[in-house]
Amino acid sequence: MSEFAYTDRDFDRIRALIRQRAGIALADGKRDMAYSRLARLLRKAHLRSVSDYLDRLERQGSSDDWQDFVNALTTNLTSFFRESHHFDMLRELLRRKGAPTQQRIWCAGASTGEEAWTLAITACEAFDGLQPPVEIIATDIDTACLQTARRAVYPLTRIEGLSEARKRRYFQRGTGDNTGQVRVIPALQKLVRFAPSNLLDRQWPVQGPLDAIFCRNVMIYFDKATQRRLLERMAPMLRPEGLFFAGHSESFFHAADVVRACGRTVYAPVRSRHVGFAA
Repeated sequence: MSEFAYTDRDFDRIRALIRQRAGIALADGKRDMAYSRLARLLRKAHLRSVSDYLDRLERQGSSDDWQDFVNALTTNLTSFFRESHHFDMLRELLRRKGAPTQQRIWCAGASTGEEAWTLAITACEAFDGLQPPVEIIATDIDTACLQTARRAVYPLTRIEGLSEARKRRYFQRGTGDNTGQVRVIPALQKLVRFAPSNLLDRQWPVQGPLDAIFCRNVMIYFDKATQRRLLERMAPMLRPEGLFFAGHSESFFHAADVVRACGRTVYAPVRSRHVGFAA
């Protein structure tokens, strides 16, 4: 027996609200996931049913209440150097002939920060130093995740897959009460600016021109019409030789007139020439 009353109609309302607020299209099979994610909020509000929670949210929900709702239903799965071939391609892009003196990367869907810090590490390796001419703007709709990202502190287990050289160069090990944790070094933190952002908003906290956009495993939660609208906004933000990096399960054949594949889940704006990097 469920802790809270929960019906199919409640799930339909949840799907409609999260789509309206964040553009996320919850699949039919996410009914139990939605319940489990929202249960914590119902306990906090001392409510007995999902219907009561949704009624209260729609009638008198504050901006913080709505943010908690979005945060609860946002899936955040990330790691350092996830889909590592993308960072090999980025390294070559940053080193390209004729690149601007200051390059800019947008990490859209930064989650808890691992991807943004990986971008910063890649930039340092591309220019063989801790002060590369690269600015990284990292955004996410989940404000709780952004708090973790800004802290730049992680369990030691999160960097187990990195080489010993990377661990020593880019992370500080905690001592005393912080034993078992690592912190991203200050030099990397200076390269990244974090900001909350809903991709459905009219204005984003980042502007072009950009050399790369990492929007990986984000578009998969939107329907194809929303994907296309976002790509139509993002593609013009890229420099002619810029690249758009998508997740391993994302493809944009339905927007072939906006972006075109130039590597494994890597796209270029149609107006640009093929940059020719191998995946």
